[in-house]
Amino acid sequence: MATKIKFSAKKKFRDAILLTGLPGIGLVGKISLDYLLRQLKSEKIGEVTSDSFPPSVHSKEGIVNLIKDEFFHVKIKNRDFVFLAGPVQPSLDLHGPSMSEHYEFAEKIIERVKELGVSEIYTLAGINVGERRMMTEPRVIIAATSKKTLKAWEKFGVISDRPEGLISGAAGLILGIAKEEGLEGACLMGETNARLVYGDHGAAKKIIEILSKKFGFQVKMNEIEKEAKEIEKAFTQLSKQLEVPEDKPENGLSYVR
Repeated sequence: MATKIKFSAKKKFRDAILLTGLPGIGLVGKISLDYLLRQLKSEKIGEVTSDSFPPSVHSKEGIVNLIKDEFFHVKIKNRDFVFLAGPVQPSLDLHGPSMSEHYEFAEKIIERVKELGVSEIYTLAGINVGERRMMTEPRVIIAATSKKTLKAWEKFGVISDRPEGLISGAAGLILGIAKEEGLEGACLMGETNARLVYGDHGAAKKIIEILSKKFGFQVKMNEIEKEAKEIEKAFTQLSKQLEVPEDKPENGLSYVR
C-alpha cells in the first residue's frame, strides 16, 4: 500500500502554507496544531494512510477504520493554510518500518501538497533540553531552509542558537525534502523534556503564540494557558522525583521530533 493520500475534492490553492504537527517529543507539534484546529474554522480536505503506520485499526461504536492522518484547510486574511494533523507518523523504532518508508511518506506528502499549490512548509516539533525545561520557560528554536527565512522569523521571538543538530522523523524529512523541491520553510521546535510523554502544553503554547503573531491567527489562549499551568505544577512534583539527570543535549547534537 505504501502511502496513499486521498483528497475529498479537487482543491487548488495559490501560495498556500502547510503546517504539520504529528506526534513526537513532548507531543509539542501535535498539541500545537490540534489546538489551532479547535480554535480556527477549518474544513477537512483529505486523509493519509500508510503501511508505515502501526499495524492497527481504530474502532468507534463497533465500526473499524484504518489509522489515518488528515489534511485540513483554513483561510485566514485571504491566505490559504493547509494543516497536516493526526495520531501517527512512521515509527522510528529500529524494529519497525525501514528507513525507506520514512522517505516515501515524506516524499508523498510533498508531492501532493505541491499539487495543491503549497509554496511554504512549517513543521512543528519538540526539542529535548532535559532538566532545563523543569527550571525555565520554554523557548522556540528554529531551523530553516534558508538564511532569508531564518531572518524573517527571528523578529517574532524564535531562537537560532544551535550550531548543529539532527531533526528526526516527519518534522525533519518533510522539511528537508521540501527544500530539495524548491520550497521554503522552517521547523519550529518548542523546548521540552523527553520524559513528558503525556504532552507539554507550555511548549506548545509558545509555538502557538509565535504562529499567531506571524500569520495573524485569532486564537483564544485561555484553554491552553490552563493546561500549561497544570503541566508546570506537575514539573515541580516530577523534578523532586528525578534523581538521575539527563545528559544535556544542548552541549552536543540535539535530536528532535
